[in-house]
Amino acid sequence: MKDLLKSNMAVMVIFTVVVLTAPIWLEPIGASYPDLLQKFAIFGVFAIGFNILFGLTGYLSFGHAAFLGVGSYTAVWSFKLLSMNVLPAIIFAVIVSGLFSLVIGFISLRRSGIYFSILTLAFAQMSYSLAYSVLTPITNGETGLQLTLNDPRVVDGMFGIPVTNSLPSTNFFGISMSGYSGFYFCAVFLIIAFYISLKIFRSPYGMKLLAIKSNQTRMKYTGFNTRPYLLSAFVISGMFAGLAGSLMAVTDPLAGAERMQWTASGEVVLMTILGGMGTLIGPLLGVGIIKYFENIFSALNEAALHEAFSFLPEFLGNIMVVIANPFVGEGWHLTLGALFMIVVIFLPGGVMEGIGRIAKLFRKDKAGSDVLTEDVVASSSEKTDGGKS
Repeated sequence: MKDLLKSNMAVMVIFTVVVLTAPIWLEPIGASYPDLLQKFAIFGVFAIGFNILFGLTGYLSFGHAAFLGVGSYTAVWSFKLLSMNVLPAIIFAVIVSGLFSLVIGFISLRRSGIYFSILTLAFAQMSYSLAYSVLTPITNGETGLQLTLNDPRVVDGMFGIPVTNSLPSTNFFGISMSGYSGFYFCAVFLIIAFYISLKIFRSPYGMKLLAIKSNQTRMKYTGFNTRPYLLSAFVISGMFAGLAGSLMAVTDPLAGAERMQWTASGEVVLMTILGGMGTLIGPLLGVGIIKYFENIFSALNEAALHEAFSFLPEFLGNIMVVIANPFVGEGWHLTLGALFMIVVIFLPGGVMEGIGRIAKLFRKDKAGSDVLTEDVVASSSEKTDGGKS
């Protein structure tokens, strides 16, 4: 299995099958409905891109929500001005987010460590404030940018797409981007994003980024210029965030300044650390855990808890409901906080470290059983030889 996972093709086949069959294997835990699956895919793209910067270089950005918001705004403007086809919207969103991240990265990467993090946070808050107030003609302020019946949509008009009395919906050459079709469209981009990340992680370029994370000072002393590599990683990461923002607009064609708040940046940081920064799968596990808690645990109430513990005796069930009630519903953040504390204290490498420890235990048990088998065989062989002699 270990040798199999060294093959990029094998990893991609396994990952693709897992993603495309998600509605089936997530059904038992109640996470197979389209809206949640879309969130898994979109935030998976966001976390994969963030991990390229944070996981490989160690540069912690608190401003990636700015690129998420820029991608959303660009996509919605594409819908309003050009076409409801999602392809131009995604292309423009990725390009604009890349240019925006190039400017911010060029300035922010003049510093490292906590100073870099503060700079990115400042840029994100500046972007949020601009979108919320100053740039109201472009962003529509606190109301958010939405589609209207008076939008020109010149490309749609050129191809004779009829104008109706209701707001149009996003589509990919006629395929609606709602429901499961919207999920599978986002899933394709998640697979592409994972493939790009895999190639980066297993390339000389990725090794240089890891070397920067390990000891940037030593690399500079050897005459290696690290700045272009850091800037390129920052821009790639920003483009991934812009792609995630455009996919948000694809599945729900509106954009608001709240997507650029520092809390959105903090969320992707939590996802990456919780799953395991610097690993390929870790950020995706973090996305799954946090979004599952946000959408499933937050929907639980006292009645649902009573039903869940109905198999217990009544008095014991009531006790369990009293204990569990503060951790669900509006208190789901308490559960997430407790889980995050446990992971950080006992598993600094995230969930992936825990999986690695479990796998290591199984390998030890298997190695021990193999040694025992060899001893038994050798002992039997000695006895047989002794009897013959």
